[in-house]
This record gives sequence, structure tokens and C-alpha cells, in this order.
Amino acid sequence: MNHPRAASPEAENPIEGFTPEQLRQLYRSVLLPRMIEEKMLVLLRQGRLAKWFSGIGQEAIATGVVTALGPRDFILPMHRNLGVFTGRDLDLPRLFRQLLGREGGFTKGRDRTFHFGHLEKGIVGMISHLGAMLPVACGMALAAQLRGRGRVAAAFTGDGATSEGDFHEALNLAAVWKLPVLFIVENNQYGLSTPAHEQYACRQLADRGIGYGMPGVRVDGNELLAVHRAVRDAAERARQGDGPSLLEFETFRMRGHEEASGTDYVPKALLEEWARRDPVTRYEMLLREQGVLGQGDFETIRAAYKTRIDALVEDALTAPEPRASVEEKIADVFAPSLLVPRAPDAEQEERAPERRYVDAISDGLRTAMRRDERVVLLGQDIAEYGGVFKVTAGFVEEFGKARVRNTPIIESGAIGAALGLALGGYVPMVEMQFGDFITCGFNQIVNNLAKTHWRWGARIPVVIRVPVGGGVGAGPFHSQNVESWFTSVAGLKVLAPATPHDAKGLLISAFEDGNPVLYLEHKFLYRSAKGRVPDGYYALPIGRARRAREGRHATIVTYGIGVTWALAAAEAFAGDGREIEVLDLRSLMPWDVQAVVDSVRKTGRCLVLHEAPLTGGFGGEVAAVVGREAFEWLDAPIARLGALDTPVPFAKALEALHSPKGRLLPALRELLAY
Repeated sequence: MNHPRAASPEAENPIEGFTPEQLRQLYRSVLLPRMIEEKMLVLLRQGRLAKWFSGIGQEAIATGVVTALGPRDFILPMHRNLGVFTGRDLDLPRLFRQLLGREGGFTKGRDRTFHFGHLEKGIVGMISHLGAMLPVACGMALAAQLRGRGRVAAAFTGDGATSEGDFHEALNLAAVWKLPVLFIVENNQYGLSTPAHEQYACRQLADRGIGYGMPGVRVDGNELLAVHRAVRDAAERARQGDGPSLLEFETFRMRGHEEASGTDYVPKALLEEWARRDPVTRYEMLLREQGVLGQGDFETIRAAYKTRIDALVEDALTAPEPRASVEEKIADVFAPSLLVPRAPDAEQEERAPERRYVDAISDGLRTAMRRDERVVLLGQDIAEYGGVFKVTAGFVEEFGKARVRNTPIIESGAIGAALGLALGGYVPMVEMQFGDFITCGFNQIVNNLAKTHWRWGARIPVVIRVPVGGGVGAGPFHSQNVESWFTSVAGLKVLAPATPHDAKGLLISAFEDGNPVLYLEHKFLYRSAKGRVPDGYYALPIGRARRAREGRHATIVTYGIGVTWALAAAEAFAGDGREIEVLDLRSLMPWDVQAVVDSVRKTGRCLVLHEAPLTGGFGGEVAAVVGREAFEWLDAPIARLGALDTPVPFAKALEALHSPKGRLLPALRELLAY
């Protein structure tokens, strides 16, 4: 594959294709972020601003990108791309309040500078974990592709973040699916203090495009019109259905990674060399040489901007600092649920056929997809193969490959793409092949999915199906229970159905809710659990427990496979008149505190059971709340039972020793005898 390069300014008329007014407007666009940044540096020296990540010297890239794209195209900028936000005409008083941490910003004071999005303007800002937004751009581009609207997504990254796994996963996914994505690499020569030659061995980053099957173009990132042309051409290629491009813009970071870092590690000669290539100065020289603007024009524009910027700064700094009540902060963790629970009607229940747990999940997926054409499934081998557990067998025939999509082996990339799809108006589901593999997508879940609504208000309707649990002789990497890794993460809902009936109803609810939901399905139950599952639509409430068995002598609080064990244990004790109540939580986040407390108040004894290891398990949270809320009704200490604090072994005899199942009856006897 040939390696295309942008034409140098000497190779063509440097202003060809631009009217004088366009050239003047480009000057205003590139100058505004420069002057705002200069003001921010003054505020830093005055102690009126605590932190700033400077993009001085790199303004031509953000300006070239935002002016070359259409107003409906998506842009995912980083923290040196102020020109994207000013170029998309965001409300400047509000933007300044955001930058200066005052009431009235875009994140209510919950996040800094450019860590926010504005979907009406097509902007989705960064999180601090570099590279994480690149798969999100793939999802937003997929949303545009599915709707056929010709929109593209341009995602910024630095040279340092091209070593991150999300960079590779995103480029590969975009190339495989021919997504309209522009990967914008700002090669500013340093990753914090580490020079580029210590970060990668290839001659130039644009060369990496060849390996992914997309054009790689290297451009002088300090030449505004060259940036504009390169982005315009790549966007046109993407709109025509020819897929993504990798654009490497060579530039230089003239100040520290952030101001406190300084630039002592940069050779003085290198700073001087790049100062001579300053993008604003170069563009002014071009406009002067071509007679588009004169010195007086430059001074007039600068004076007007200075007056405006000074006023915006004073307005922001006189605004109050963000304030909020505890109730408001907690209420904003989740978007208001769209779920309207609907129990099966009498006829549905009466005619309900018996189904296996796995078939109930499949039925729930079909129901969700038939009800809402925005539901799109992503996962490894889920299309023609039907997934490793065959949950989606036959789905391609009914819904087509546009909505049932095999992904490469990219857990982080798939989850990031799901976030982008959700921001683009879809309701995506990602199937983890095994719950153990969710660790490869951990950052996208806990820092992107979970925090986005709380940070800047976007609704994130993403469902992640997670096959969990042991009992199938699958060993330490295919048998783990992962719930406690996520129940402490604000912004995630976590469901764990124990019966086929609930498996269908709760899965439908997960799609209806409108928030990120981890849906834990137990592998042992797939083909061992059977029950009556109504046909058609029904949706169960999230956060409400189910009394699986009535009792009065002790309560077992559990979920998932633990319900099966608890019911068997309760039956074993029923012969001698001891009645054990079994409470199935069904939902772990949120969980039904009132139902648990009410049950324990009635029985006076509580055993909290789960298959996951005991230490750090979710049962500790339940026990703590019961100990506080039902203390005066307890006739015995709260008992907890979980797996041994070891990895899950492969051999069946060893796995049985690891599991709490065999220790349940003795634990109940001890509780009842106290």
C-alpha cells in the first residue's frame, strides 16, 4: 500500500480553494483559543487558576479539524484542543465557568476543563485515561453508519497514547467495519517528559495505518491550511464508505504537560526551532503576504478578543463555586430510569411454557430487539455461531448482521464502542464471552460507562451480559464471580437472576432502564435450571428482591446460583419443623434493603450466601446493613458464607472444596443452634 502524504505548502498555491473571507474566519478561529490560553497562563501566575494543560503551539490542528468537518460530525477532543470547543460555538460564558471551575459550567463542578460532552454540538470530551475515547468514536461512527446520514467521527489522541491498547483495538475495529472515523494523532514529540523516539520504533506513526488497512497520512500540524485540507479529504473518503484514516499531525508542545511540569527536559534549541514554526505566526505571515489581512487588521482583531476574553473571565470568576446537596449528587449518579415494570398478566402466566435458563435469556433478548430497533448486539462469535453458549443462535437470520455483530477479540474496544453507540442514540448490548474476560474492559466500564451521566448528564443505555460462576469444571479463568468488582462503582446497575422467569424479565428491564447495566448470568444454570417463562413482553422491577421461600426461623439472603443451594438446604431442614426463609436479591445494585431487613426482623437470624470468595464479597455489605438496621431483632450473630479465598480450581473435587455449597448445611445448623 502506498503511504500518502499531504502536499507541502510549496507544492501548490497555499490559499487555493479558500475565499478571502474564509481565510479571515480561519484566522479568527485559530487566534481565539491562543488568546484564551494566554489569559489562562496569566491567571495561573496570579494564583486565580490552579491547573492548566496548555495547547499553545498546537492550535492549528484543533482549528483545522473543526473547520474542515461539518457541524453535525462528531469530534472527540483531548485536553489541548480548546479550539474544538470554541470552533463549535459553545456558549462562551458557560465554557469559561467550566474552565475556571465555577457554578454554571458543563459538569456542575464535578470534572475539570474539557472532560465533558455536548451532544447537540457533536462533542464528546475525554476522560483522563488516554486512548479510552478512541473506541467510543468507533461506536459513534457506527451509529452514523447504521442511520446512513454521512456523519463522521474525528477522535484526537497524542503520540504517547498510541501505545495504549485502546488505540489498537479502535483502529482495528474501525478498519474491519469500514467505519467513518478519522484518528487524529497530535504528535507533539513528547509524552509528558518521554521523547517520541523512546515510545515507538516505527519511523512515523502514520505508518501504522498500513498495518490496519487504512491510509496513514503525515501532515505538518503547524500549517493550518494543510491540516484543514487533510481532514477534509479524509472526511470525504469516509463519507463515501471507504472507511477510516489515520492522520498524524506533526507539532510540538511548547509548554509543560501541565504548567507545573515545566519544560526543563526539553533541549533549548528544540524549543527555539519550534517557536519559529508557531502556527499562529505562520498563518499571520501567509495572510500578510497574500494581502488578505494587514497589521492593523491583526491588531483590531486581537484588541476585540482581549476585551471579550477579559469580560468572560471576570464574569466566571465572580460566579459562585459549585454547590450541591448530598441528595442532588446521589440523585445524579443514574439517569432517571425509563423502566415501567409490567408483570406478566394472568393469561401469560397460565400459558407459560417451561424453558431453560439459557432459553429464557435468549427469549428476553429477542423480545427487546423486536420492541426496539435501536437495540444492537456486539460480541465475539455471537452472529452465525450464536455465541459460545448459543444464546444468540438464529438471531442473524431474524435481525441481520447490522444488529448482531461479531467483534474482534477486543473487550475494551467493544465496550467503548457500545458507549459510543449509546451516545449516538442506540441501545447496545455487549456479550462477554466469559465473565472473567471483563477485566480487559474494566476501564471502559468503571471510568467511562459508569461516570458519564454523573459528569455531564448524557444517558448511557448499555447492557453488558456477563456469564459467571463455577460448577462446570472450567478452572480459574472461566469460573469467577465478578460482582464485587463492580458493586462499589457508582453509576452501574448490577443484576443477578436466579430463575428462568426472572432471567427474561430482568434482561428486558435492563434494556428498558436507560443506564449501564451489568447482567450476570450463571453458566451452571444455563441448562440445569428450568421453569415456567411467559411468552411475550414483561419487565420486572430493578432493585426489588423476591421471597423464594417463606420461613420463620432464619433467613438466607442470596442471589444467582446461591438461590438453588438455599432452597435445597431449606427443604432439608423442613422435615424437622425448622422453616428457613430464602430471599433472592435478584438486583445487587441497587439492592432491596427493606425486604432484607423486614425478613430478618421476622426470623431473627440471617445467613448471607454467595458463590464468590468470602473476603471482600458483596455479602459483607448486606451483613453490615443488616447489623445496623435489624440489630435489636437479631437472636444470633449474622453468618456469612462464601467460597474459599483462593482462585477457582479446575479438578471437580477441588472445586467442590472451594465452593460454599458443601458448607451450607453445617453453617445453617450452627446459626440455628446459637
